[in-house]
Amino acid sequence: MRIDCSFYGTVPMADAGSGGPLPQDRRYGPDDYAACYANLVHWAGTADRLGYDTMWFTEHHFQHEGYEVIPNQILFGLYCATRTERLRFGQMFNVVPQWHPLRLAEDFALADVLSGGRMELGVGRGTVPREAQTLGTVVASGDNAMSKEADRRNREIFEESMEVIQAAFAEECFSFTGKHFELPPAGIPDRGSTVSSLTLVPRPTRPVTIYQAATSPPSIDYVARKGFVGVFAGKPLHKLAADWRRYGEVAAEEGRELRPGEGRALVLNMHVGETRAEAVRTGRAGHDEYCRFLSPYGRFRHYTPPAGAAATPFDYCPSLEASMGEQVWAVGSVEEVAATVAEYRETLSLEHLVCFFDLPGLSRAELDRQLELFATGVAPLLGVGLGGGAP
Repeated sequence: MRIDCSFYGTVPMADAGSGGPLPQDRRYGPDDYAACYANLVHWAGTADRLGYDTMWFTEHHFQHEGYEVIPNQILFGLYCATRTERLRFGQMFNVVPQWHPLRLAEDFALADVLSGGRMELGVGRGTVPREAQTLGTVVASGDNAMSKEADRRNREIFEESMEVIQAAFAEECFSFTGKHFELPPAGIPDRGSTVSSLTLVPRPTRPVTIYQAATSPPSIDYVARKGFVGVFAGKPLHKLAADWRRYGEVAAEEGRELRPGEGRALVLNMHVGETRAEAVRTGRAGHDEYCRFLSPYGRFRHYTPPAGAAATPFDYCPSLEASMGEQVWAVGSVEEVAATVAEYRETLSLEHLVCFFDLPGLSRAELDRQLELFATGVAPLLGVGLGGGAP
């Protein structure tokens, strides 16, 4: 089983938790962002030493609240590659509609060439209206009719952009005409003629595996049809398992017969302690800050409805006990976290696990300890050596 780690990139946040400032009232500055980046480079070194396969980041913009402060994962991943020996670096995810697709393709290809093939390409459609609309696109922001139309338009731009990116990677000379892009635009003069095709410079020197979040039914079907690796997260196991199976069924309809866990990756939030009590005590503030920050975007709407509710509210904000009870988070002793991962592994025939340890408020040393506890405690109980082999 392949083991990766994933980081949002949050500034040092000593007052994280339900007793701290409201997420929208937080504000940070250049020194805080620099401290976040220094921590991430340090943790890349830790993950490299321990044998994690890939370290994933996430793209967001204008987050003065300090939660996700990496606007360019490709650039940051390339820098980290110069400070490590073998660890690969991925984007979870590049928000494609916020890029010109050819700039994204160029930047990824250049970073992959310079790093010796140590980049992983992840793509997504976005979730944050503040950055999406500022950067020229739209995203769904709720569960109303206006949001549904924004989601439709966003999906349309995203899917057309992915056609452009794949053509640019695969073809020596390419052109594209769609609803949103004409590449090259008609009539560009060039040395006595007009431009009829383009060549991406550089192009990747290897086939590029593409990873995409697979959350909604349309996205699951799209990712499976396209042959991208589906990235699953944030749902109780029984709901996630249904999505996991659906991916395999659609892939089979397209002529791709996959093993039960092939072509899919699971992101699992986790926090490990020497005992369950320690893990709950040291993980609660980070869990609560994480959920307060993300609940307005509907991130936890897939949880089981709270007691007395007919449905889970779009902006549901779960307690740590709810997240643990749903097994959406693996929190506990080394043995308990290993047991939760083993249940996912058994149910999904899991081949690729991405561990998310990056809770707001954890210090550099505390996050190092999470990486260490999983690598030296949890993974051996699963019979897995980091790097995919036996311990």
